[in-house]
Parts: sequence; C-alpha cells; structure tokens
Amino acid sequence: MIYKIPIEIIPIENEGFHLMINGVINGQKANLLIDTGASRSVFDIEKIKKYIGEDQILFEKNEKLSTGLGTNTMESQSVIINELKLGDLIISNYQAVVLEMSHINQSYAKLNLPGIDGVMGGDLFYQYKVVIDYKRKSLKLYSL
Repeated sequence: MIYKIPIEIIPIENEGFHLMINGVINGQKANLLIDTGASRSVFDIEKIKKYIGEDQILFEKNEKLSTGLGTNTMESQSVIINELKLGDLIISNYQAVVLEMSHINQSYAKLNLPGIDGVMGGDLFYQYKVVIDYKRKSLKLYSL
C-alpha cells in the first residue's frame, strides 16, 4: 500500500529550505520536520508531554548518547507513542526517541517559522521506503 502525505516547503532565509509534514500523535496534530540526514526520528521532550500526558508519560533513559541536531552529544530518552499517524498510515506502539529540542524551536521562532514537534528520520524512511517528490510536494511511504 502507498501512503501519500503533502509536504510544505519552508524557505530558510537565503540558505535553502526545510520540508515539513503534518502528522498526528495520539489523536493530536503535530508539526514534523523531514530530515533525510537524521539516522533516527526524534521528538521534542517537552512537546511530547502534551501528546502523551504528563501524568501518564514514562521516559526510559537511553544508554547511548545521541549526536546531531546542532550539538555534539546529548542524552536521549525513549517513550512509547500509542499511535503515530502519517497520512493514512498508522504506526502503533512506536518506540520514540525524545531529546531536548528547545534550541531548534528557538531558532525557528527567530525566523518566524512554526515550531516543530519532531524530526522524521532514517528509521521510518528505511522501513517505509520513503520517496520525496519535490515536484508534487509529497512524501510517499510504502507499506509491504
């Protein structure tokens, strides 16, 4: 089955652009950045609390440090997202990595851009054989 999601192309001053998609985390809309260089999808630790509920959230510390997102290394944690919806694709019980991403959202705010709740990366791209179609401004996910 093929799932098609519209992409929003956001210019970043004169330095290029970022690709964004809308997703749904546990029934609530989420703003997600597409990052083809990210080895793993990650979510903002503070923003994920609104999707899971602070009283129900159970973070588990990851043993390995994460790299990227403008830093050398940072501690990460994981949490189970009951339902991650990308277009019509529903991923149940997704083990998500969560990081401190306030620096990214602060940078976006300075540029008058919408904040992000998470970054879609290589783990999902590989699993669903993602194709980015710039001409049609769409992201295609293939479920086998």
